[in-house]
Amino acid sequence: MQQSPTIILGIESSCDDTAAAVICDGKILANVVANQDVHKAYGGVVPELASRAHQQNIVPVVDAALKKAGISKKEVRAVAFTNGPGLLGSLLVGSSFAKAFSLALNIPLIEVNHMQGHILVHFITEQDGISHKPTFPFLCLTVSGGHTQLVKISDYFKMEVIGETIDDAAGEAFDKVAKMLKLPYPGGPLVDKYAKLGNPNRFSFTHPKVDGLNFSFSGLKTSVLYFLQKEQKTNPNFIEENLNDICASVQKTIVDILLINVRKALKNENLNQIAIAGGVSANSELRNRLLALQEENYEVFIPKFEYCTDNAAMIAITGYYKYLKGEFSSQEVTPNARMKI
Repeated sequence: MQQSPTIILGIESSCDDTAAAVICDGKILANVVANQDVHKAYGGVVPELASRAHQQNIVPVVDAALKKAGISKKEVRAVAFTNGPGLLGSLLVGSSFAKAFSLALNIPLIEVNHMQGHILVHFITEQDGISHKPTFPFLCLTVSGGHTQLVKISDYFKMEVIGETIDDAAGEAFDKVAKMLKLPYPGGPLVDKYAKLGNPNRFSFTHPKVDGLNFSFSGLKTSVLYFLQKEQKTNPNFIEENLNDICASVQKTIVDILLINVRKALKNENLNQIAIAGGVSANSELRNRLLALQEENYEVFIPKFEYCTDNAAMIAITGYYKYLKGEFSSQEVTPNARMKI
């Protein structure tokens, strides 16, 4: 007797993107994301506005994902949702919907760690059957607006953080520097855009001294701020006249800091596979510099752009592997805004 397919609905609502995805036996069928433009006017995510927008978007997004996948809700075997880390109000919207969906259809409920989801996105099989999956163990650099971590992955759910930022995340550094340069939110992608036109060696910024495999980006932000203030005293138009070179130099510094510890970690842990995950993994300089490691016989895994920023495909694939292990949640589960890997 042929076993029915394992179809998982994934829901992501940790910050300002409302997303839903459908995965069948590890293969992606649909991945829908609704962005929230309301935050641009404020130069950053406003938690209360984010949770309200999630309430408006959650039903249409889930409906769109099911229709795109060509399945009915009754074919879904389990619903997986982000339970943390993230903004509490945003997490509550996704978790509440998932609980209701689970109860209504009498199917298992699966809570997912957002950061584990970013890592396990590498195990998604595309609709055409193509997949480029790392083998255990491997190293993953997770870089986003809220996290910068080096994680040793020994199994789907055996993950050890061996290095992390002691203050600000790399993505936050990109966004804060963009704000100093008077670029609109979100500024990270714009820094990348202008950096492609600039000279990365024009300006130099100091690297923070941090123990072990940890990172620090707070000092870099301060040094960029003081540098810009000093230059603008003699030339009020300094930023406008040197925008491309400033972006290129700052971006090179951030990527240098990340890659120094990546190399150390690969050597220390005797690993030859490196993967990246999280929003900053969409950065072109980081992607290109990591790909260059292939010339040194390292195997590099870089996710598709649509899997870099927050999405529900990563939640659905994590839910799929939890389903196979029978790791289900109760209706009493509550969101954890500071959840650790």
